[in-house]
Amino acid sequence: MALTDSQSLTFPEIVELNVGGQVYVTRLETLTAVPNSLLWTKFTQSSPAALPKDSKGRFFFDRDGFLFRYILDYLRDSELSLPEFFKERRRLQKEADFFQLPELSRRLAAVSKDSSYTEDRTLRSPGATSGYITIGYRGSYTIGRDIQADAKFRRVARITVCSKISLAKEVFGETLNESRDPDRPPDKYTSRYYLKYNFLEQAFDRLAEAGFHMVACNSTGTCSYGSNDPGEDKLWTSYTEYIFSR
Repeated sequence: MALTDSQSLTFPEIVELNVGGQVYVTRLETLTAVPNSLLWTKFTQSSPAALPKDSKGRFFFDRDGFLFRYILDYLRDSELSLPEFFKERRRLQKEADFFQLPELSRRLAAVSKDSSYTEDRTLRSPGATSGYITIGYRGSYTIGRDIQADAKFRRVARITVCSKISLAKEVFGETLNESRDPDRPPDKYTSRYYLKYNFLEQAFDRLAEAGFHMVACNSTGTCSYGSNDPGEDKLWTSYTEYIFSR
């Protein structure tokens, strides 16, 4: 019985946390790496029985579970490492304040000021550092006489790229087909490039990784019959453009 009481007063070496519904497993020494922080206080100055737990016995904190991963990374190596184009710095700074990590909060405040300055400069910079890319594609599908039936989509034939040459090559690299407009200088524009794949999501992923954001889109469509028989399926052809900016 005495052993059980002793165990109830100490934390395990491996600790399971539930932070806003996200489960984390880490070492006790990681949670207590920063003296006088909230986690250090909770896990050195309290007992396991004193901390709230979820239904599975994990220690529960009602905070942002997604952002806590960056808190945990900082506790592991005392460094601030964020993804490129990270948009949650202010919210993460609030989490750092809650967990009483003043040095992390200070670094986040400094990064926020620097990134705001950089973003402003990027928007105003000439040349390849900023600009627009338009992604276009033609698609077709058929709809039978019974409009309740599912549409039969056909494969996207080609995804076109319209932009300055240098921007297109920076974003799409070897996946860019230049055969319709070869040997163009990088400071010129083209509307004749197209991609070597047929999935729009691949193009969108590359644009997002390069810091582009969609700012507009539009689509047009025409309808025709395969023959003069009005009972046959209707064939719809559409052309859609997505405009991205950085």
